[in-house]
Amino acid sequence: MKRIWIIAAVAAGMAAGFGSCGSKQSEISISGAFALYPLAVKWAEEFQKQHPEVRIDISAGGAGKGMTDALSGMVDIGMVSREIYPVEAAKGAVAFTVAKDAVVATVNVDNPDLHDLLKTGLTREAAIKLWITGEYKEWGQVSGSGNHSKVHVYTRSDACGAAETWAAWLDSKQEDLTGTGVFGDPGVATAVQKDVLGIGLNNIGYVYDETTRKPNPGLKALPIDVDGNGRLDEGELFYDTKDQIIRAITENRYPSPPARNLYMITGGMPKKPEVIAFLRYILTEGQQHNTTVGYIGLPAEKLQESLRLLPDSIAPAATQPQ
Repeated sequence: MKRIWIIAAVAAGMAAGFGSCGSKQSEISISGAFALYPLAVKWAEEFQKQHPEVRIDISAGGAGKGMTDALSGMVDIGMVSREIYPVEAAKGAVAFTVAKDAVVATVNVDNPDLHDLLKTGLTREAAIKLWITGEYKEWGQVSGSGNHSKVHVYTRSDACGAAETWAAWLDSKQEDLTGTGVFGDPGVATAVQKDVLGIGLNNIGYVYDETTRKPNPGLKALPIDVDGNGRLDEGELFYDTKDQIIRAITENRYPSPPARNLYMITGGMPKKPEVIAFLRYILTEGQQHNTTVGYIGLPAEKLQESLRLLPDSIAPAATQPQ
């Protein structure tokens, strides 16, 4: 399957305070989770306004790649959208908690059972029978409508935090998920947009339009019936806009998982001053951009935990904690 790479690059050079030679280039390389990509680009753009001589290259290829690249030294920072495994920590992975978001089920807006689905929602039991056991093969089994149209289940083909987090909600692992594997968040969203009988899983950043804050054309987030009573109660209806679901995640009304923390990972303690400064910026000034881009900010104590992991470094005053 063809891999999709998204690259963001900002201006090059050595920022004052990052080295002894003002003409020498300073670069930060980042790869990993699609979930963190839009926010990482925003952080890079804002950081570059203060330090225009730093080059930041960002590529989205899945959380698994971000972890592998960081541990192997191929990149300075890996973006990971799942919890860190003990074996990864043993290999030197240092995790900085930088934001929070969630994975949601997505269906096509022309799904023949959409009216019923928006009354009943998706129970955890139904999700297990769709993605794990494969027992549910018709839409009527999901909605209770009696519709015999086949369900087309989509999952991720790449090692990623979204699928791992969705599987964790179902007490499983990503490799246990069934369905048609599609590479990347954009790939799954596109597959569901093109398939009226499709159901997929996506990070909220790929479900909602950043400008209108409403679902992207052709997509509908399928609400979770959190209490499993067979109907969506008023407190479970918060999917119409990105702002509504962000508020629900913040207030812990959306289950966790599939809500989850997002991480920047380094292979061992970071040593490059520019990397340390960028991480410090993310954990301080950069947090103001989380909500505007569509993510959830973190409590002060969680940010302080990550800041304490950073070694002392000569860094511009603008990136120091406020």
